[in-house]
Amino acid sequence: MGSKNTAGSRTRSSLSIFVVVGLCCFFYILGAWQKSGFGKGDSIAVEITKQSDCSILSNLSFETHHNDESEIVDSSEPKTKVFEPCDDRYTDYSPCQDQDRAMKFSRDYMIYRERHCPTDDEKLYCLIPAPKGYVTPFSWPKSRDYVHYANVPNKHLAVEKAGQNWVQFQGDVLKFPGGGTMFPHGADAYIDELASVIPIADGTVRTALDTGCGVASWGAYLLKRNVLAMSFAPRDNHEAQVQFALERGVPAVIGVLGSIHLPYPSRAFDMAQCSRCLIPWTSNDGTYLMEVDRVLRPGGYWILSGPPINWKTYYQTWKRSKEELQKEQNALEELAESLCWEKKYEKGDIAIWRKKVNSDSCKRKSTNFCEPADYDDVWYKKMNTCITPYPEVTSPDEVAGGELKKFPARLLAVPPRVVKGLVPGVTVESYQEDNRLWKKHVNAYKRINKLIGSGRYRNMMDMNAGLGGFAAALESSKSWVMNVVPNIAEKNTLGVIYERGLIGIYHDW
Repeated sequence: MGSKNTAGSRTRSSLSIFVVVGLCCFFYILGAWQKSGFGKGDSIAVEITKQSDCSILSNLSFETHHNDESEIVDSSEPKTKVFEPCDDRYTDYSPCQDQDRAMKFSRDYMIYRERHCPTDDEKLYCLIPAPKGYVTPFSWPKSRDYVHYANVPNKHLAVEKAGQNWVQFQGDVLKFPGGGTMFPHGADAYIDELASVIPIADGTVRTALDTGCGVASWGAYLLKRNVLAMSFAPRDNHEAQVQFALERGVPAVIGVLGSIHLPYPSRAFDMAQCSRCLIPWTSNDGTYLMEVDRVLRPGGYWILSGPPINWKTYYQTWKRSKEELQKEQNALEELAESLCWEKKYEKGDIAIWRKKVNSDSCKRKSTNFCEPADYDDVWYKKMNTCITPYPEVTSPDEVAGGELKKFPARLLAVPPRVVKGLVPGVTVESYQEDNRLWKKHVNAYKRINKLIGSGRYRNMMDMNAGLGGFAAALESSKSWVMNVVPNIAEKNTLGVIYERGLIGIYHDW
């Protein structure tokens, strides 16, 4: 994500529609992006921008303005400032992931791979240029498998991961065969094996987390099974991996399990996986796995393929002793038990645990619970080595936090956080009214720009997502929405968004 209060923006943007407050600003920003000169939507976007009366507001509010339809916006001539393009060397610049700045920070807990934003005197006030020769990406689903080389001109992974089928360079395109380090023969077969244990096919599992995702092929191949994965990977020597994912039309962000919480609410994901992500799960007293437990829903699944699983086969390849790996797996098993996870499967390279639906059936040895707190208030908060307690239940079979309907019924059903009154100011009635209004707004958007919903716009972002009504109204296999809840928003609604079967992230604009 971008830096805090940085004026520069990416003309290369991998997220093609940005939604802020109001119809006017929605298309103003759409027009600004489209004027980069790529794609047949230019004429539509430019015309809408000309017709729109968009004032620059000094008193920006993160509350929705759609209800104020009768309010007249001051039409006085806004003062505009033109930002020039940055130098070409900034084509891959991400403000808070600058490699030179990262090297100044500690290697402990992967702190140097976390976000470190520029100071005021370091900020760029120019537009990040697209790579030379950038062209309109392939439409989905072709984009899952093919990317124009000019759009992400990086061959490093094609060489380094040649034997694992991550990505192949073929003339003027990059091909993604769907392989990975732990599934070199393809993600489909890997997911089929997972689906023999995890109820992926019936809508029970909708949201997934991929820690250390590479080029996000796991998430890419889950999409056709109606599972929406949030994939993250650090900006390391494989610099382009997240850009590859976004260029393919797959949800992904730059991120790392380090010293601060993941930017997701508690009980967000139905499934999480580490496919040779090399995160030291048993180090730091199990802090990293405790963080996965925080964001994993009761009844959710965690998949590990990679060290130490199947160490008897790989110990020589990994250049580690049998004793060390056996000790690591024993520690992992004990840690999982302390989290109230039950192992459901281990065969070959894959192990699967299921988090129990509530704490009543747990036989915990640990009492190292986190202090009572808002477990969704995590933006830039340091992780503590403690276990997030389950929400209380009143019966042995009750799902802690509330049971969810299967997707797609889950999309419009009233989320448990709303039913239980856990979001101040949001009631069942106001939630349903928000859905009605967003359906109306999106229909209006589509009448103005008929490319919306056509597949022309694959990656979208709602910069102030509220209850996720925009994404719900747009829900389609042709696109996905990154729902952003600003950390300064009055209501923390990201948990509601995940309970609807959508994905998103906290961020500080």
